[in-house]
Amino acid sequence: MKSSHRSRRLKRHYSRMHKTGGLNLVSLMDIFTILVFFLMVNSSDVKVLQNTTDVPLPVSTAEQQAVENLTVQVSGQSILVQGREVARLDSIGADDTTIAGLSEELSWRRARLESVPDQGLPVTIMAGRDTDYRLLRKIMQTCVNERFRQVRLAVEPEVRRG
Repeated sequence: MKSSHRSRRLKRHYSRMHKTGGLNLVSLMDIFTILVFFLMVNSSDVKVLQNTTDVPLPVSTAEQQAVENLTVQVSGQSILVQGREVARLDSIGADDTTIAGLSEELSWRRARLESVPDQGLPVTIMAGRDTDYRLLRKIMQTCVNERFRQVRLAVEPEVRRG
């Protein structure tokens, strides 16, 4: 049976418009490449100190960026170096000027280094707002005695509204 000119035209038009579309992979790869480069460039600026929720850090207006180095943390009833418990607070005597377990750990870490600069090694102390100053002073004195003289205290940055 012969079909009319109109029916052939409608059939041609219908078959052309109802084809399955192809996926353009080149555009998709370009988008993902740009996304990867964006994430690589922007992730290098972030400095995050290890922080736990059980150590409420004091708030400060310090404008210097954090530097990653050896971390001494006072958490609960423990003193941790890089997350490893080295001393218990209940074992520290009132007359002690240094903390034995912390001193041993810092000495061991210092011995693993090739050389110690004249200004000493850097260390960051993370202690809560409610930490007793006498304990903090003992920790700092122990660090200085073991040639970790560049002592920094970890703080929360002050939120500026403006």
